[in-house]
Amino acid sequence: MASTASEIIAFVVSISGWVLVSSTLPTEYWKVSTIDGTVITTATYFANLWKICVTDSTGVANCKEFPSMLALDGYIQACRGLMIAAVSLGFFGAIFALFGMKCTKVGGSDKSKAKIACLAGIVFILSGLCSMTGCSLYANKITTEFFDPLFMEQKYELGAALFIGWAGASLCIIGGVIFCFSIADNNKTPRMGYTYNGATSVMSSRTKYHGGEGDFKTTNPSKQFDKNAYV
Repeated sequence: MASTASEIIAFVVSISGWVLVSSTLPTEYWKVSTIDGTVITTATYFANLWKICVTDSTGVANCKEFPSMLALDGYIQACRGLMIAAVSLGFFGAIFALFGMKCTKVGGSDKSKAKIACLAGIVFILSGLCSMTGCSLYANKITTEFFDPLFMEQKYELGAALFIGWAGASLCIIGGVIFCFSIADNNKTPRMGYTYNGATSVMSSRTKYHGGEGDFKTTNPSKQFDKNAYV
């Protein structure tokens, strides 16, 4: 029962992390920069893995997609690949988890389901590591340029998508670890054993034990009736 509950918790945590990781791809605020005027913010620059945008003081946003994939910086291409791999691994991990959980009717015996659940945990851990690496690589580039005094171009700060990606990656790793430990819980679960004592004979039911050690007395059924029993 405890193993089933832990698998359900692991599934909910892992799926929640996978949803958060998937939501970072279309999110526009991977990095943000603002240009402040004397009274109001005159412009806000923000970008993600696919485009860069600018919003003026009137709230109108103009976005420009990256013109060529081959002309992109290496860290953006690496982050794209890692995030897409994280989303794909999370999808397959969810399928394996559905086959490996005890509360489902598919997947075979308990031993095979435990192995599938452990495989789902490994896949979720890999998904979390890919997302964690992609977000950290992008954040490292932002912080390196921000604290570089020789970098004279537009400097950015960390956007909300990075924090969402880190949170989702952490949930995927935690859920995957719980899935991996569920196979150990299945091995520790004791199996019910039954022993066969054999059939009881009719004569043994008529044998009475009288006090002394090893003193048995078998009664004759014919002596239980007197001579007037049959007329």
